[in-house]
Amino acid sequence: MKVYFYALMAMSLIITQINADEPSSNSDGEAEEVVVTASILNPSRIINPLYVIAGDDIEDDATTSLGEAVDSYPGVSIADFGAAVGQPIIRGMSGPRVKILKNGIVNRDVSGLGADHLNDIDLNDIEQIEIIKGPSSLLYANGTSGGIINVVDNCIAPEDFTESEFIAGLETQSVNDGDVQHFNYKDNIGGFNINAGYKKTELGNFDIPNDAIIHEEDHDDHDDHEEEMLSFVKNSDLEIESSKFGISRSGDWGYFGLSADNLESMYGIPFHGEHADEHGDGHDDHDDDHGDDHDDDHGDEHGEERIFSTTDQESFTIKGQYNIGVNLLNSIEYTYRDTDYELVEAHAEEEGHDDHGDEHDEHAPTVFTNDATEYGAIFDISTDNLIQKISVNFVDEDSAIVGEESFMNPANNEETTFGYFLSADLDAFYLDAGFRLDQIERSGSVTDDEHGDIDYYNYDDDTNSFAISLGRDLSDSFSMNLGFASVERLPSVIELYMNGPHLATGRLETGNPNLKGETSNNFDITFDYDDGDFFATASFYVNDVDNYIALIDMEDDHDDHDDHDDHDDHDDHDDHDDHDDHDDHDKEFAHLIKSNYLQQDAEFKGYELEIGRTFSLGSGDLTLSFARDDVDAEFSDGHNVPRINPARNIYTLSYVENDWLFKLSLKDVEKQDDIAEGETVTDSYQMLNARLTKTFNMNGAGELKVSIFGSNLLDEAARNHSSFVKNEVPLPGRNYGAKFSYKF
Repeated sequence: MKVYFYALMAMSLIITQINADEPSSNSDGEAEEVVVTASILNPSRIINPLYVIAGDDIEDDATTSLGEAVDSYPGVSIADFGAAVGQPIIRGMSGPRVKILKNGIVNRDVSGLGADHLNDIDLNDIEQIEIIKGPSSLLYANGTSGGIINVVDNCIAPEDFTESEFIAGLETQSVNDGDVQHFNYKDNIGGFNINAGYKKTELGNFDIPNDAIIHEEDHDDHDDHEEEMLSFVKNSDLEIESSKFGISRSGDWGYFGLSADNLESMYGIPFHGEHADEHGDGHDDHDDDHGDDHDDDHGDEHGEERIFSTTDQESFTIKGQYNIGVNLLNSIEYTYRDTDYELVEAHAEEEGHDDHGDEHDEHAPTVFTNDATEYGAIFDISTDNLIQKISVNFVDEDSAIVGEESFMNPANNEETTFGYFLSADLDAFYLDAGFRLDQIERSGSVTDDEHGDIDYYNYDDDTNSFAISLGRDLSDSFSMNLGFASVERLPSVIELYMNGPHLATGRLETGNPNLKGETSNNFDITFDYDDGDFFATASFYVNDVDNYIALIDMEDDHDDHDDHDDHDDHDDHDDHDDHDDHDDHDKEFAHLIKSNYLQQDAEFKGYELEIGRTFSLGSGDLTLSFARDDVDAEFSDGHNVPRINPARNIYTLSYVENDWLFKLSLKDVEKQDDIAEGETVTDSYQMLNARLTKTFNMNGAGELKVSIFGSNLLDEAARNHSSFVKNEVPLPGRNYGAKFSYKF
């Protein structure tokens, strides 16, 4: 197997370098696995796999989604739905298995309710992004078999600002005629820390290479499709306006602060499978882009239809820490957050196409809401030789989808959590351990499409999770870490109560209120070498998941899925008048792929490797590195788990000299032909990106930073295998841009 070849290569280089015992200097390995202090567990030492991405790396590069921002790190990939939506994947785990946190608290938007919903997280003026697996992640969220991604922006400052700072910036991008403006202000005024920021992003439809869109086989003979001549993706635009304000006060006693933030967005939905009877074509899943009715003149009967979403998220946060320092209790860190989130999906006729009368039915909007209240505390009971933290947390969350395209009845989620984290230096090795107990209640209902009956369900259960990591320094430069985690996850409200057409995925999705909880048993081993000049990391893992839940595309009604597909079992109703309405429903959505949430044991296995070296070159340092990641995922019956991204090779060059920084990376994504039932092969592609950053000191009057960047410089027709819309919505084409940031 190739994995053994790469493992042998990595270990051979590490051993060779150990024997060489060369002198050391500073290394700039960008994506190496490191032992660092992260804000999420400060001040403890974290020995489990962890990436900490500096805020400057995000701020100086092109404005993207959260998933795109972390996609170049080994073991981390993305499930995209156009430029606006990029949901992170960690080691093949996605969706509710990966939790997105904002300053240590789960960001409660509706990204989990659909592949076309973005992670509403503000990346303006962030301190860092932390990607964490293992024991420490269990303190902050449940069901994190993939891990957590924590975005830290220091809006509520735990320590006093020592100087006033104002930053204003501009950005432009070519691929979407985009522009971005932002500012941020920080100061300590009268003993209070003030942090205020604003960012506005406007990105138009993005360009793609010609003929990048792949049509369904049923449309191969339609040579007059407009998309075969288009060089951009319609409805791929994005506008975001975000603001935040935080105030805090700190001292020897601890700190206390509060913040309010608001994020509003509007983005087009580049794929939206419509009702068959609206367009007269049972296979017209892609009517927005290339239905026969939408030629250059926008058809004789139907106007060009714009489908878009608007979001509005408001959150209020209280966060603080009180230092006690008596007996066993050192401090209490407490949090409270109230979140009101709304997403409205709407249809609008393009200008000049309002004269079609009743021929084109007007769509009512669909409204997604998520209202959540969360509060908790972390008690630090550490001693001189032992770090110990106990957490308690409470969540009350109401989700609802109301409107014409509603596919789930309102649902409620309540969680009560107790967690424990332990870290110790035991001389022979380092120990991290985490335990978590969750009491979860998820209530909802399912409406029978045929008779209109409503069945109510209440899913009430406990989950128990634990993780342990053992690390040992084998030499001054070489270390090894062993980790084991058993993480239980209950089905999400979507997996339980989904019941209807989800046009954004082109599927008729059906949940199952009788699903069991998942149990993920993960074993991993990591070898890390760093002598300053040379660094190498090799991680290998096996993750056995009992009752893995996946959205599985069904075969035709006559195939062997009768026991799972109660909604498809209506082939013999033609002779029964009392089923006419149900037959109409079936015909209406006949073009959609029928998909059910099913579960079966699965195994995920894979690895991440990185090897690099830093050379002194002139008055700067040149760092070259190679990284590779790969994950294989199969069900117990031998079938492949759907939407698993292929292996990738990542080549990176970085040169730093005084105020200059140049980065060049080539991400070589291999062909994915280990496909699940109903999937198609995804071709390989190469993504070449570059960035040049120069910082100018304005003679004491401030600091000007200029970044020139380029992405997909080879203009590759690239598509992401994990995306539901990989054929219809390829990745953006060649992009050039510049960023200007002035700080004083």
